[in-house]
Amino acid sequence: MSKHRMLRFFSVLFAVALIASACGNDSSGGDDAAPSDAAPGDEAPSDEAPSELAGTTVTVTGPERDESEANAIQIALDIFADANDMTITYTGDADWEANINTQIEGGNPPDISIFPQPGKLADFARDGSVVPLSDAAAAATAANWTEAWTVFGNVDGVQYGVPVKTDLKSLVWYQPDRFAANGYEVPTTFDDLLALTDQMIADGNTPWCVGIESGQATGWTFTDWVEDLMLRTAGAEVYDQWVSHEIPFNDSRVVDAMTTVLDLWNTEGAVFASGGSIAATAFQDNGEPLVAGDCMMHRQASFYAAFFPDGTAFADGSEGAVDVFYFPSIKGDSPVLGAGTLAAGFNDNPATMAVLEYFSTPEYAEARQVAQTEGKDGGLSGFLSAAIGQDTSVYQPLEQSFLEILANAEVVRFDASDLMPADVGAGTFWTEGTSAVNGDITAQEAADAIEASWPS
Repeated sequence: MSKHRMLRFFSVLFAVALIASACGNDSSGGDDAAPSDAAPGDEAPSDEAPSELAGTTVTVTGPERDESEANAIQIALDIFADANDMTITYTGDADWEANINTQIEGGNPPDISIFPQPGKLADFARDGSVVPLSDAAAAATAANWTEAWTVFGNVDGVQYGVPVKTDLKSLVWYQPDRFAANGYEVPTTFDDLLALTDQMIADGNTPWCVGIESGQATGWTFTDWVEDLMLRTAGAEVYDQWVSHEIPFNDSRVVDAMTTVLDLWNTEGAVFASGGSIAATAFQDNGEPLVAGDCMMHRQASFYAAFFPDGTAFADGSEGAVDVFYFPSIKGDSPVLGAGTLAAGFNDNPATMAVLEYFSTPEYAEARQVAQTEGKDGGLSGFLSAAIGQDTSVYQPLEQSFLEILANAEVVRFDASDLMPADVGAGTFWTEGTSAVNGDITAQEAADAIEASWPS
């Protein structure tokens, strides 16, 4: 397959380029490369790694543990490690949210961790668990990312986090040929989406695949739905007030958004849950039933491409190919919900800061994208980055369209639960939301309990 061969070529090309850059640029302490016709006896530039990095070891942890994701992170880090005669190890953890707390309490945190929640990163920064970026790492982060993304790693005016990944969440995955076979059209308004859901049920088709189980993070997919509805019903200004707690969590507009999601999911015949219930179905187990025809739609972020069965075709017009449409707006303002991850260090060792600086670069993003695409046998990688200066040709056309949506959207907001204090955003919003999904409590009761848990 020509695209597959092209990606292999890019992976080799990037590896060579990055190693050459790391060994020869001014920031790593090397000199410009000597010309190939240098006279015998001329002093050749040193190709050894900087002494402060040679022989060092840096440990990195994070929540990304799918084989294609974890391997791609490791491959991208190995390029920098090999160029600098050091060792970098990445460990993905399904229960990262809980285990990182335990590691800090036990006094044995990793050197670096990748945070899916800026709110949790802010908590750690304020209690002194993570350290500010060095001047060089902070400067690289500012140069390689726009303020729209670096702001989420800035705590009280100090830069602690490096953006390493970008997600586009306001998407619905579907199969165009199955829509066409049933006479369905892609909805352009939320009312159209609800009408399409009803039509599918009437036709004997199951509209949605939904699952919210995710280990210690069970419930986060419910929060995503609520956040998309908050953006569409209450608007960006109220959304911001909700995130900052200028309005209470149990504000009627929040309860209305939660109720809208629950009512949709509880509509008879609306949801296929492979685990027997929504709360018992792993969030990653919805790609296969969509491809198999057990449901018609799955609302999930751009990264979900990594969870479809190997060999799935994307947006190429072939039979069974999977594509996406925009989760429709309500007020016509087409808001976009986004998210991402940030890396932060638990010490200020030079090696730790050097790796964080590398994380910020377009070279890291390109290397990871190539490796992750390779890991998916040339399919969609599930990875996106908004790093400045990337060669976007390493992304496939559908992925490039994701980047264009992020770049051109008029209203973009970061995942609310990720911005909230960890006790709420990565705590009660998940747990109380799961109880509401299970029918144990109402949306109002869940919102009241979450509001009561907000740190004073």
